[in-house]
Amino acid sequence: MKKVIVLGSGFSSLASACYMAQAGFDVTVIEKNEQIGGRASMLEMDGFKFDMGPSWYWMPDIFERFFADFDKKVSDYYSLEKLSPAYRVYFGKDDFIDISDDPEEIVKTFERHEAGSGKHLQDFMKKAKANYGIAMQDLVYNPGKSLLELVSVETAKRLPLFVQDISQTVRRNIKNPKLRSILEFPVLFLGAKPSDTPAFYNFMNHADFGLGTWYPKGGFNAVAKGIARLAKDLGVKFLLNEEITEIVNEDRVATRIITKNGQYEADIFISGADYAHTESLLNKEVRNYSSEYWNKKTFAPSSLLYYVAFDRMVPELQHHNLFFDTDFEKHAEEIYDTQQWPRKPLFYANFSSKTDPELCPRGKEVGFFLVPVAVDLEDSEDIHEKYFEVIMSRIEKNIGVDLRSSVLFKKSFGVQDFKDRYHSCRGNAYGLANTLRQTSVLRPAINNFKVKNLFYTGQLTVPGPGVPPALISAKVVTDYILKRTHKILANT
Repeated sequence: MKKVIVLGSGFSSLASACYMAQAGFDVTVIEKNEQIGGRASMLEMDGFKFDMGPSWYWMPDIFERFFADFDKKVSDYYSLEKLSPAYRVYFGKDDFIDISDDPEEIVKTFERHEAGSGKHLQDFMKKAKANYGIAMQDLVYNPGKSLLELVSVETAKRLPLFVQDISQTVRRNIKNPKLRSILEFPVLFLGAKPSDTPAFYNFMNHADFGLGTWYPKGGFNAVAKGIARLAKDLGVKFLLNEEITEIVNEDRVATRIITKNGQYEADIFISGADYAHTESLLNKEVRNYSSEYWNKKTFAPSSLLYYVAFDRMVPELQHHNLFFDTDFEKHAEEIYDTQQWPRKPLFYANFSSKTDPELCPRGKEVGFFLVPVAVDLEDSEDIHEKYFEVIMSRIEKNIGVDLRSSVLFKKSFGVQDFKDRYHSCRGNAYGLANTLRQTSVLRPAINNFKVKNLFYTGQLTVPGPGVPPALISAKVVTDYILKRTHKILANT
């Protein structure tokens, strides 16, 4: 059996390991940190369990498609619950909109806030659903090797959607600023401003309104553990607490990796670790891209995160809560244009223990808060404390409840933490933004051009940021490898 080493244990790494093991390879996953899951790690403190990263379970069909590749089902590994309401959006004191799990109810909600918008939403969602079908069937499973991958009869019909942006299509018919922000926010999962994101990406609105928001019992870490269990059943081995310090190559062939604990040889290497960091483990002459290249790319935001234990339930809030009680566009400018700490940030509050009481002791609550911020910011504990106070003040202002006295403990996680724990390029949280100039063939390549048996998967390559795209990325890179296996192994 030929050996494969997979670097990192995030979703793209775990899925890549499964596909390569299924194909008959001897696969080992090597992870820097103390647990599997990458950004989907679990923080456990004093009986409280916090998802450290992903928390929105969208696009359930992609997860089902992944497990179906192994003749399995999602339900074989974890259970799902559809959230209703899917989420709540706050715009001011006692001013909020709940988004139902029923598309017809969402149409009625829009109509109540702006006469005529319900019909416009129906038309918009019909197009979003069609775009979703095209994207998931024809586009995102391509390896990003040629612009011809984007060319089909259906994409040709939609050419204007690649030169228009999301904001233009949303604002053409929807005038209410609250409704506009609800339609524009899903592209934040793609990591770019709505005004910089091609209109074709409105398929994310189908992921939101059409497919709904789900919760995996045990949190997103349960999803990572489920895929890892599948991997182990396929024979994959895992090594934790093994930080890689070098990828050794001889005559343009990777032969082994060196960690702080030892050396490991293989025939094929797949990195789901940070792309830029992986390249830093190589000699400069065999890297695909320079540090200047990464500095010029448009990154999705980083995040300032808080994991907070409360000594009481918080019935005033939902599982997912978005606080849009400030200027959406101004915050986006501070992330992408001026790249500064936001003055009046939007933020997200998650109370997953409402759906999953087993995450904390009875009568308590698990809180997760996220502020999107620019990459490369210098952060500190003082800054973290400042923004936690902003969050607590804004919650008090919007719902009339002061949660400060109910905090048992909290832990923050910022830009520098992303760099330290995940070797994240420039401290990004989501990868590269899906702008037109960073789509498909214009994203970093899935193969090393100079090292014949080294490949890349994950959020910095195709198709882009997010957990479902990470699973797709694994399928893309392993299909690419398996179609060329004999040639790759002959070179090694």
